[in-house]
Amino acid sequence: MRKAAESTAWSPVRTLSGWGVRSGHAYTAGFASIGFTLVSWLMSRGNDDSKPQADRWGLFIGEWAPTFFALGIALKQEEG
Repeated sequence: MRKAAESTAWSPVRTLSGWGVRSGHAYTAGFASIGFTLVSWLMSRGNDDSKPQADRWGLFIGEWAPTFFALGIALKQEEG
C-alpha cells in the first residue's frame, strides 16, 4: 500500500526528470559551480572589495556545488 502512495505523491525530482533534466546536467552544474566560485573569489579579491566580502561571496557560491551533486544523485536514482 505504501508503494502505491509513494508513486502518486508529487516529487520535485520526478518533475525535474520529466522536464528532461538528467543527473549529468546536475553534475556538470556542480563542477561549473566550483569553477565559478574560484573565479568570483579571485575577481572579488582583485577589486576594492574587502577580503572578508570576497570570502563571503566565494563561500555563498561554493554552497551550490553540494546541492547540485546531491540533486544529481537523486536524479540518477530516478533514472535507474
